[in-house]
Amino acid sequence: MKSSQLSKLIRKGLLASALPMALLSAPVAGIAADADKIRIAVEGAFPPFNYVDAKKQLQGFDVDIAKALCAAEEMSCEFVMQEWTGMIPNLLENRYDAIISSMSMSAERREKVAFTQRYYDSPSVFIVRKGTKIPGTAAEHLKALKLGVTSATSQEAYAKKFYSNVSTTVFAASPDLYKGLADGSVDIILEDKLAVYDWLANTKAGSCCEFVGADLKNAEYFGDGAGIAVRPSETKLADRFNHALKTIEDSGEYDAINAKYFPFSIR
Repeated sequence: MKSSQLSKLIRKGLLASALPMALLSAPVAGIAADADKIRIAVEGAFPPFNYVDAKKQLQGFDVDIAKALCAAEEMSCEFVMQEWTGMIPNLLENRYDAIISSMSMSAERREKVAFTQRYYDSPSVFIVRKGTKIPGTAAEHLKALKLGVTSATSQEAYAKKFYSNVSTTVFAASPDLYKGLADGSVDIILEDKLAVYDWLANTKAGSCCEFVGADLKNAEYFGDGAGIAVRPSETKLADRFNHALKTIEDSGEYDAINAKYFPFSIR
């Protein structure tokens, strides 16, 4: 997931770079007016987890989970749309208070920020155009191919470490990555399985392509699933999100949000 990385609407074809750097939502309905105001960063270019719809409103699994968590803790929350590579730096600069944007809890990220408990999990996987014949997905099998990854993701770090002998193109965002595979700019991509699933299953462009090889799980690079990132000093805020996560799990709200986006559990 990112860092790992289901991507959607070709990431519904909506790029963060084409939109304002900050997009604020109205407070979640039902929250007390005098509750805490929490600023939550979301990329807005990672469907179905987070994306911007035709009305320029943030939507997606991450957004629905964030709203449910804020409601459960009676926190007044607003969303700030943030380009991916600036996510952690701007969190540390106090430009927002939390990141709920499919951020995988890798060892490298844990050195910089504090995370809540996992709120979903996903392996990484290789994807090729249908009809591509390769004997396997080890580095020696890909030497004659062009590999694609998305910038500042766990998949990019993993590829640099284990596929350094493979020609690799780094794309700015997942929609660009998928387009690069579809149009032949690259032969194979490495992406979060949940992120790319929707593109493969539910878009015309994604019908070109398919998974290849086994799922990749590596806690050092892909982390222990996606968590909510906060500044290391904000342990109380992390605790509130953890409490809220248990609340929506116990109530069945988490499962309802899950079912809205995926035909299988991602917990």
